[in-house]
Amino acid sequence: MVLICQLERGPRMARFRYMVKDAETAANFYKEHFGFEAGFQHRAIHIVSKDDVTLLLSGPASSAQRPMPDGSEPGPGGWNRLLIDVDDLEPLVERLKKAGVKFRNEIIKGPGGRQIVAEDPDGNPIELFEADSVR
Repeated sequence: MVLICQLERGPRMARFRYMVKDAETAANFYKEHFGFEAGFQHRAIHIVSKDDVTLLLSGPASSAQRPMPDGSEPGPGGWNRLLIDVDDLEPLVERLKKAGVKFRNEIIKGPGGRQIVAEDPDGNPIELFEADSVR
């Protein structure tokens, strides 16, 4: 933990941890498709960041994936998700689909804007959200 704190570039708004099958593959996905930058790298965990968000991508060898006392094992997937605000949703979704990114749904309209849920290579959800005030 001390090493991680020393490598960060100042205070962060939020840090998220995703369980992944391969930390390097996951880090490359977030760098390529969403503009995250590489930070700490180890075979068990890669840390990427963008603006004031830090994402810890924890592979099977990381301490974060050790079994719980009841025997349950943390793993990728689920519905809690990273939400990325975007300015122009449709062209981004089109580009991501052409790049082979999987989506759980189509673009939907809600009370505050439009959204769609993509998946990283391990099935972790990423919500792309375009607020009404942007359009």
